[in-house]
Amino acid sequence: MKTCARLICGLGLLAFAALPAAAQHVTGTLGSPGATTTIPGTQLPAPDPKFGGVIKDDALQSKPWWAPRIVPPKGAPNVLLIITDDAGFGVPSTFGGVIPTPTMDRIANEGLRYNRVFSTALCSPTRAALITGRNHHSAGFGVISEQSTGFPGYNSIIGKDKATIGRILLDNGYSTAWFGKDHNTPAFAASQAGPFDQWPTGMGFEYFYGFVGGDANQWQPNLFRNTTQIYPFEGKEPGTWNLVTAMADDAIDYMTRIHQTDPTKPIFIKYAPGATHAPHHPTKAWVDKIHDMHLFDNGYEKLRERIFENQKRLGVIPKDTKLTPWPADVLKPWDKLSDEEKKLFVRQVEVFAAYAAFSDHEIGRVIQAFEDLGRLDNTLVIYINGDNGTSAEGGPLGTPNEVAFFNGLNELPVDVQMKFYDVWGTDLTYNHMSAGWSWAFDTPFDWFKQNASRLGGINQNMVVSWPARIKDKGALREQFVHVIDVVPTLLEVTGIRAPEMVDGIKQAPIEGTSFAYTFDAKDAKTASRHKTQYFEMMGQWALYQDGWLLSTKVNRAPWQAFGPANPDPLNNQMFQLYDLSKDFSQAEDIADKHPKRVAEMRRAFVAEARKHQVFPLDASVAARIVAPRPNITAGRSEFVYTRPMVGLPQGDSPGLLNASYTITADIDVPEGGAEGIILTSGGRFGGYGFYLLQGKPVFLWNLVDLKRIKWEGPDVLSPGRHVVEFDFKYDGLGAGTLAFNNFTGVGRPGTGVLKVDGKEVQTIAMPHTLPMILQWDESFDIGSDTLTGVNDADYQPPFAFTGKLNRLTLKIDRPQLSPEDIKRLEAAMREKASAD
Repeated sequence: MKTCARLICGLGLLAFAALPAAAQHVTGTLGSPGATTTIPGTQLPAPDPKFGGVIKDDALQSKPWWAPRIVPPKGAPNVLLIITDDAGFGVPSTFGGVIPTPTMDRIANEGLRYNRVFSTALCSPTRAALITGRNHHSAGFGVISEQSTGFPGYNSIIGKDKATIGRILLDNGYSTAWFGKDHNTPAFAASQAGPFDQWPTGMGFEYFYGFVGGDANQWQPNLFRNTTQIYPFEGKEPGTWNLVTAMADDAIDYMTRIHQTDPTKPIFIKYAPGATHAPHHPTKAWVDKIHDMHLFDNGYEKLRERIFENQKRLGVIPKDTKLTPWPADVLKPWDKLSDEEKKLFVRQVEVFAAYAAFSDHEIGRVIQAFEDLGRLDNTLVIYINGDNGTSAEGGPLGTPNEVAFFNGLNELPVDVQMKFYDVWGTDLTYNHMSAGWSWAFDTPFDWFKQNASRLGGINQNMVVSWPARIKDKGALREQFVHVIDVVPTLLEVTGIRAPEMVDGIKQAPIEGTSFAYTFDAKDAKTASRHKTQYFEMMGQWALYQDGWLLSTKVNRAPWQAFGPANPDPLNNQMFQLYDLSKDFSQAEDIADKHPKRVAEMRRAFVAEARKHQVFPLDASVAARIVAPRPNITAGRSEFVYTRPMVGLPQGDSPGLLNASYTITADIDVPEGGAEGIILTSGGRFGGYGFYLLQGKPVFLWNLVDLKRIKWEGPDVLSPGRHVVEFDFKYDGLGAGTLAFNNFTGVGRPGTGVLKVDGKEVQTIAMPHTLPMILQWDESFDIGSDTLTGVNDADYQPPFAFTGKLNRLTLKIDRPQLSPEDIKRLEAAMREKASAD
């Protein structure tokens, strides 16, 4: 092993000359093809070294010289970073849950359990914090990417001054890969027009296999390999291909290829399955397995009690932990449900549980592959259960279609849902479960995902193993850990320093605190080093300070997303105070006993908020889904297409909701007739389609799979050129009212007219329109339909257009608020604010 001093001399790395001598290590002979080096890491990428050979006029008199290959410090482990989705503290068997998670159990038994691991209460924000080591607002992700707004803390853009852990490890010699959910690419940068710098491959992950967005149909996902959409499920029988398994297969293939190609090179994998975010899509075999266990027959209150007793028995919560009362005013008690409701709810939760167990099983295959390759001993496995608490976005009754929730239909009658009972969890549903189960799965805490002021929304759990280093097997750690602590932990254990400059850009400080100190038994009871942490999500907020937690009282259930928002979420709150050192489950509010501390912590939250880009606070939820964003359609009202094109995501496609529009297709029909898709956006669970069916023009609106409105021409189009047109006049003020905390402009009625060659052939009035969103994991397609269709009764994708498309034109007329409208809306907003 050469010394760093010799390396600097031999390479002429003047940029590194001022660094400590221990910063670099070389193997092999400098200049030879086999030489390697570590780098100081302050500047990424590392500067090119000075040529160390000899150059004369001819090659025979010259001496070649190769720059050494960059490698991590000796002994740096492989890293498998696993984060599941929408799973609360009481989901896995490892922490007292009834759902079998033997893989998580295995890692816990070989390593450590952590019971005070904190998230941000929502998907994108937690994941941005996880990969950057900065707080979610600092990293631009105050909310999910689909709700981004034009403020630094909320624009869904990870700044260039916040290089991800993938980028840092990559430039220090690791192979890096990301599998599964990517919820950190802005919704307005997800098309093939790019830019791709905010995709995994642009953020330091050499390889990506997964989906872009908040969730995905696991049977037919919007799946990408790097930045190219792929369709490996096409041609497979329904129910035989599932992303949960396919993702594990691809990860195993990746790690095997890398280790076989270069056995000395460590790998870093971020593994983020879609489970257990809706839609809950396990295989039938797993559903049957869970059903046969009869875990949920006694209802959600009994489930909660059982999990609570398991947790105390396992010792993963203190023996004196209290269970808060069941919220009967929010969630109907089990014994008050009808027999049909009970039957439906049990079906919902069995599918959810099967999804969780299925996912854990496939994660186990990935971990086993490390062992089969002989690599597990020096692999650090971090398995985080949930990027937030269990989701309640299905509402009290659950739903067969989550897209309905995002359009304000959050309590579908049970008799409507029972029509989907036999296909629940299959490709025919986009399903979610009753929030009663979600409350139980957050045991010993209460509330849910989105609730940043309650532990049910933010207190996760985690298991960590590293056989070569962690010897205190099966032990519990109770120190405060936040997802921002993962990056500094990985840097410490790999021996890699945080860079000061990346691509010439000075880096913002990492805000997390390494928890590597907890790996040793001697530090099992060491006080938490992470002392202060703020939480904020959609106007609900909290502050942790060395065991104390100041919380705003929950004023909105997650499914209550469509009313006016709290206009002053900083102050218009009821404040609660908890001593978590004595009250593990946040059960006893002691704010009235400590008014001075409450006041001090309120001021401290404001200081943290200013420091981390939390302002301006915004309590709106659904309104932000349709907020203006800088996508490629912004500022445009006319769109022209002259050839087929598929795969344009919703965030980058022309939006027709809450507006008038005209779609005109100039087509040629060949001899023998034509059929197929002219234009479609969305899919089975919400969207629209313009197509020829058995030669007749059709325009169809799929209203979240509950109702379809269909315009159809009476005659088959004759061979030759035709112009088919759909003209829609919207009767409402549009999305502009949302800026005034007012929903009256969206989802209003309208009238559609289908025309053929200038002649009106059918007119239908729609009493309601979709107010917010189409099915987000389906694209805007011209000439054929990808993934699912908007009407299974009419066609099956791809249903390619068999005529010729000469020109397709979309003209959108978005309502503009008049001065009178604005005055009226402002007055209503002031009146509402004063009433609050």
